[in-house]
Amino acid sequence: MCLALPVKVIEVGANDTAIVDLGGVKKEISLALLSDVQVGDYVILHVGYALTKLDPEEAEKTLALFAEMNAEMAAGGAAA
Repeated sequence: MCLALPVKVIEVGANDTAIVDLGGVKKEISLALLSDVQVGDYVILHVGYALTKLDPEEAEKTLALFAEMNAEMAAGGAAA
């Protein structure tokens, strides 16, 4: 199973790289597969590469769902 996550671009660097915010963790990723990515854009991240831009509203909904699932798991709401 593969997992791709929405992340927010907080800095665009040289050589097709960017710094993104991944739940409070800052990570350098590759923008080699995309063009015209700006600070504030959301992208889908998979194995270190931005695959596509994402609508900001949809990205925020998805991130909110991940946060909700994490909170439920932390509270013991998920069966092991």
